[in-house]
Order: sequence, then structure tokens, then C-alpha cells
Amino acid sequence: MSIKQISAAVLMAAGVGACGSIVRGTTEPVSFVSIPSGAAMTTDKKYACPVTPCTLEVERSDEFVATFVKPGYHSQSIPVRTKIVGKGAAGFAGNVLAGGIIGMGVDAYTGAAMDHEPNPVIATMRPVGGAAPQSRRRRGPGPNEPGM
Repeated sequence: MSIKQISAAVLMAAGVGACGSIVRGTTEPVSFVSIPSGAAMTTDKKYACPVTPCTLEVERSDEFVATFVKPGYHSQSIPVRTKIVGKGAAGFAGNVLAGGIIGMGVDAYTGAAMDHEPNPVIATMRPVGGAAPQSRRRRGPGPNEPGM
């Protein structure tokens, strides 16, 4: 085999093997929601939105902590992690079948086989100084109520 043939084979394997990166891309839309809406969301990475709800394009390989802040409410931090799922696993497996060791490396490096969890990221904000939610189920008569 000549150098030219070897180079062509390597380029072909890389092109076929990088299946997940081509099909799924290296970013994913992640939605951020607060209840009530209108919180600011920041992360320990480069992602932020001034008002929820919002959706941001996030690098598939990035894991981060999303922190929601709203005046009059306790802040809430939610870890957002990555995992191989569905189409990402199929694309990654396709690299194995096609013999694309290079493609597997590309997909693993770029996170193309990953999805974020949770997505959407939902923060239920608690009011500052607000009463704790009460149980709807009664356990018996209250201190000022006669027993049965």
C-alpha cells in the first residue's frame, strides 16, 4: 500500500467513524425553568440567562451546576450531568461496526454521544420566610379540636 492509499483509508475511517459528531452535533439545547418564572440562572461554566424560562445551546460534554436566583426566594442549585443515551449510543456503536476507532475517539472527546440530565432543568423556588408546605392528609384532631 502506498502512503496515498493509507492516508485515504485513514481519512475515510475518520469521516465514517465520526458518526455521532456529524449526525447529533456537539451541542444540545437545554431548557431552564423556574417556578415561579422570572429567576436568573447562572452556571459554574459559561452558561447563563437573565430570566427563566430560557433555552441555551450547551456543549454535549459539559457538566455543570445551574443556580437559580430570584428576589424573595431561596436560591436553588441543580447539578446537570451527561450520560450516553438513545441515539448517542447508537452512533457510538455505529463507530464500532464501521471500524471507526478514530470516530469513537472523536465522539467521546466531543461528547456527541451524550445527552444532559435533567433536561429541562426545573427549579421550584421556595419563598424566603414562607411557611413550609403543609401536608394535605390530616392525622387526627388538632390540639383545640375534640376527639371523636
